[in-house]
Amino acid sequence: KEQSHTLEMESSHSYYFGDIGCWAERTEVHKAASLGQTSHLQHLIQGGASVNVVAVDSITPLHEACLQGQAQCVRLLLDAGAQVDARNVDGSTPLCDACSSGSLECVKLLLEHGAKANPALTSRTASPLHEACMGGNSDCVRLLITMGACLEAYDLYYGTPLHVACVNERTDCVKVLLNAGAKVNAARLHETPLHHAAKAMRHDMVELLVEFGANIYARDQHNRKPVDYTTPGSLSATCLEFYETTPMSLQQLSRLAVRRTLGTTALKVIAQLDVPKLIIGYLCYQ
Repeated sequence: KEQSHTLEMESSHSYYFGDIGCWAERTEVHKAASLGQTSHLQHLIQGGASVNVVAVDSITPLHEACLQGQAQCVRLLLDAGAQVDARNVDGSTPLCDACSSGSLECVKLLLEHGAKANPALTSRTASPLHEACMGGNSDCVRLLITMGACLEAYDLYYGTPLHVACVNERTDCVKVLLNAGAKVNAARLHETPLHHAAKAMRHDMVELLVEFGANIYARDQHNRKPVDYTTPGSLSATCLEFYETTPMSLQQLSRLAVRRTLGTTALKVIAQLDVPKLIIGYLCYQ
């Protein structure tokens, strides 16, 4: 027991003394997990080191392993009883960190061990889906959505995951979210994803959002429309000005309605099968 305590408390230098005991700044278990030193980590665990020892910022070895995408260490820690939904000082779980690092393997392991796809948010925490969108990890986004991640999870600083994907210019994530049914006109301080796409001057993203029903006339807290954030003469400005001055044709409306209802993938299948426009028109009104 004494040896176990020594292993748990070993750190580089300092310690923090609080009401709930003595926490190491960073233990050998943390270091091994972060660096992917699988053999050393296994040796420490077999020697009695706790896999749930926390550092002063409440970071566990599992957090460290996930931040660095060390899947083998993640598996070792989970098999040894690591708390899968442990929170650090900011409220982030290991799943948030795995999504941030973009490690699909780590995300899979955590979810297989019961990690919550929708941990309760705090004023300092983004959801795993937000983190995946921030880093542009579309595979992680797909997996999280499959596991029931909330598309409209709301972060005080960023808004919804779709806002985050647009702010960070993650077009692939935008596509995945829209196909899954994310609300294209969700607003934070009246600012929509289209405002962010316009600010980023991403005409491809602008077109994608409009095809899914983005409101080109939406005004933010400064009473500005998306086009007001573009540079005159740019592709984004030209695109938005075109949509403002040119009414959509029935065919365009049909495609838009099918996208809203069935998603981009289904629309491509319909196009390949050459489904009569009459059928597409019928779908628009269902």
